[in-house]
Amino acid sequence: MTTPPPPPPPWLPPPPPPAFDPASGLPYSDKSRIAAGLLQLLPGFFMAIGGVGRLYAGHSGLGAVQLVASILAWIMLICLFWLIIPIFLFLGMWLWVVIDGLVLLAGRPVDGYGLPLRP
Repeated sequence: MTTPPPPPPPWLPPPPPPAFDPASGLPYSDKSRIAAGLLQLLPGFFMAIGGVGRLYAGHSGLGAVQLVASILAWIMLICLFWLIIPIFLFLGMWLWVVIDGLVLLAGRPVDGYGLPLRP
């Protein structure tokens, strides 16, 4: 006579992510690094509008400067398109925003309080 197989072990949820950054020992911020990077990179790459990811991460000064600079770059490109200087300023703004988005995604960014962003 064969005995039935034992029941499978109960399902356990995966452990929660660590609440502290292993490299620095600081607690993680409540903001996400992926969300900040994508909010900076996607509008910046496709529309050359920067600062959204920095505003989300809590860097209001840098975010406001990037947002105002990108709006001014658009205005200069539309109104003074026949000059060569606005084209270079617009491309420089685009490059700044895209590189900043990549730094938010691949680097070790912190929020406005100096806490590392959650992975």
